Amino acid sequence: MSAISTATKRKPSSKRIYTLSDVERHNTASSCWVIRNNVVYDVTAFVADHPGGDDLILDWAGKDITAVMEDPVEHAHSDSAYDLLSEYSIGVLLQGQSIVDENIEIDEDFQPEDTDSSEDYSKNQFLDLSKPLIMQVWYSNWSKDYYLQQVHQPRHLPQPARLFGPWYLEMFTRTQWWIVPLIWGPITLGFLYNSYQGLINISGYSASTAPLVTLGCFLFGNLFWTFIEYFMHRFLFHIDDYLPDHQFALLLHFLLHGIHHYLPMDRLRLVMPPILFAALSGPFLKLAHAVFPAPYANGVIAGSYAMYICYDCMHYALHHTKMPQYMKQMKVYHLQHHWKNYELGFGVTSKLWDYVFNTELR
Repeated sequence: MSAISTATKRKPSSKRIYTLSDVERHNTASSCWVIRNNVVYDVTAFVADHPGGDDLILDWAGKDITAVMEDPVEHAHSDSAYDLLSEYSIGVLLQGQSIVDENIEIDEDFQPEDTDSSEDYSKNQFLDLSKPLIMQVWYSNWSKDYYLQQVHQPRHLPQPARLFGPWYLEMFTRTQWWIVPLIWGPITLGFLYNSYQGLINISGYSASTAPLVTLGCFLFGNLFWTFIEYFMHRFLFHIDDYLPDHQFALLLHFLLHGIHHYLPMDRLRLVMPPILFAALSGPFLKLAHAVFPAPYANGVIAGSYAMYICYDCMHYALHHTKMPQYMKQMKVYHLQHHWKNYELGFGVTSKLWDYVFNTELR
């Protein structure tokens, strides 16, 4: 591509990278962008000063003017006109090349091919998978549209990618699946026990009735988790349309969920780090105690935590384990979310809320 020279293949262009959709949105007199030879120009300040009238520029606002500027019928421009245009350059146009086969078959034995990181970077100027990723995202020069386009094209490495350079930071980003039941299992049992004891000592239930009430709260917590799982996946992790076009926002999105879509088979980043789950679950703990008396709240929390453990372990299994028939179906369903359509299919343990909110992947 002419806007990115061979000499810069191993480091990002100094100009910001935009997509065609980015440019097409700037098609008015108050915000007028154009493209010439894959370079993006913001000519808003020049619209009123154009010798041929502002209407000629506005007719091509948000479009490619390469051909029309060189068309002698329209008006062949002088070298000075091109020099003037260069002063309004703001970035380069890079559509990126898909590395995912649209006709790829997804089944329970699906295993993606390894990504050639050097070739991928040369084509897309996105992330160099041979280097730590976090600082690349932080110092990135892509627009939000280009970031979302690329991060939702899955790549695959034979070994876990590196987020940070120093080992003492990297260790906090990697989580084995068995850490989840090891840490949260005893905590879940503690909430369950407190619920049972509270129903007897605070609410006055008998020793024979309290287990049934605790079980009811626990099952309600199970159901509530499936809704929270769907809600957070759809409206927090996939907040793409409302994501600010800012480096910090892109970095936060990448850490929360973007990296999982970018490297969906990374074994050490398939379950949630304990610190992150503790932070995300905090508001829901307060909500449970605000809505229910403490004994009931503890039972609901225990049920939700139990389902969270099932969710994270099942999520790992959906990517890496051979399973019974129901989980085979959910594995295909979830991998289609990654490789086919990330805007549908938000349920991981169940399709229930995808049916309810019409976001089922068919």
